[in-house]
Amino acid sequence: MTVDNRQITQLLRRWNEGDDAAFAALAPLVYEELRKLAGKAFRQERGGHTLQATAVVHEAYLQLVNASVDWDSRAHFYALAARMMRRILLNHANAKAAEKRGGGAVRVTFDEEIARDRTNAEDVIDLDRALNDLAREDQRTADIVELHYFAGMTYKEAGKVLEISEATAKRALRFGKAWIANHLERNAKTTR
Repeated sequence: MTVDNRQITQLLRRWNEGDDAAFAALAPLVYEELRKLAGKAFRQERGGHTLQATAVVHEAYLQLVNASVDWDSRAHFYALAARMMRRILLNHANAKAAEKRGGGAVRVTFDEEIARDRTNAEDVIDLDRALNDLAREDQRTADIVELHYFAGMTYKEAGKVLEISEATAKRALRFGKAWIANHLERNAKTTR
């Protein structure tokens, strides 16, 4: 099923205005899109993780439909969806880390697999902190990284959501990855 971006934006606005029929039309479109995003984000995961893509989609979907948000566009919706998926994964990582309290080696490298391999809770927590710090300095770059890693979007898809070119999205992601790697390394040195 091909979804027209304008259709989602219009349905979000109508739903926001209290049109229950708009929500009925929007729900299957949004759920299917979230499923695709989560599938992309989880595609390269290694075995052994305890959180499944379907569980993330269900939780994000429930949070989105129950959110009290003034939706203004599809971009706004998917940016919030990526953020919710990130939060769900972070909560899961925090719970896993709480179970293991104690272990000790500090990781200093940033690897694309950190966001995809959610088996190491500390990595997800460190990545979340780094993304929060990056957002304080460059929100758009943090948004690109979040959409790419937590929603599994390509450069082109993330660029469309944020209304920037694919080339700009690619440059921002390359910069974001380097910034996060540097940030993680600096923080690891200060905690030693």
